[in-house]
Amino acid sequence: MRLTSLTLLAAACVLSCLSDASAGTKLVVHVRSYDVAGNTGADLIEAMDRQGPKHGYMTRAIAETGYTVHWDLDISRQDGICHLRQANGTLDLTYTFPRLSPTSQGLRKRWDRFMAGVRKHEHTHGRIAKEMMGATETALTGLERPDNWFCTGTHLEARRRINTIYAEYEAKQNAFDAREHRSGGHVEHLVATLIKP
Repeated sequence: MRLTSLTLLAAACVLSCLSDASAGTKLVVHVRSYDVAGNTGADLIEAMDRQGPKHGYMTRAIAETGYTVHWDLDISRQDGICHLRQANGTLDLTYTFPRLSPTSQGLRKRWDRFMAGVRKHEHTHGRIAKEMMGATETALTGLERPDNWFCTGTHLEARRRINTIYAEYEAKQNAFDAREHRSGGHVEHLVATLIKP
């Protein structure tokens, strides 16, 4: 499961020196946890259903990958042409995982296998988000156009490109979740492995 938001920050630098657009991204990662306890795998599933991150109005998830995206655009104008000089993006990822209280050795082994799969799933969401940042950098590189003194059209075009890439990668996130959460899929297998000794 994942939670997302997109923010665009723009800075216009009028009549400054021109250079080719260069982009850079910064990654910030946070890991949160919530405690679960139980004597059986079924107990742990019930604890995650009660205490896990909210997924919609009434349900909860086992784990979650949330992220926010911020872009700081440096746009300048010379001779009636607005140029994107630099685009700095920040991807702020937050992973939320369950943390097991002390339990039996047998249940701990099943838990460790279960969590390896859960982490792999959530880190795949993180990888897709990182790929989105790279695709956005590529889409913004070389952006220039005739524009007014405020480079309004250039800012709008940058926002359009960012939103297009964001929508494309959200579709990839949703497709990944659909495969993983389908009946008989990877998540169902992970849960079954935890429940059955």
